[in-house]
Amino acid sequence: MITCYLNYTIDPYKVVEFEHYAKLWIPLVEKLGGQHHGYFLPSEGANNRAVALFSFPSLAAYEQYREASFADPGCVSAFQYAKDTRCVVSCERSFMRPVFS
Repeated sequence: MITCYLNYTIDPYKVVEFEHYAKLWIPLVEKLGGQHHGYFLPSEGANNRAVALFSFPSLAAYEQYREASFADPGCVSAFQYAKDTRCVVSCERSFMRPVFS
């Protein structure tokens, strides 16, 4: 299993727009074979940071998801929403593997 960790810099004046964007992606990731663990939005501390976590069985499965996302109408619409609202300033992507007891 591989977990994608997305570290966002967001526009602090567009948290509502970013939350809408986040809610668009959760079912899209799941539709394309991933398990979404949620988005985490600013509460206390920095007001321009957000995080998302979702997992796939393997890095290859994630790569298939990424490729499919560029052709999926819902994903294309979500990408366009972020572009139109400019709620995402930047995003860093890292991959991690979970450790369980």
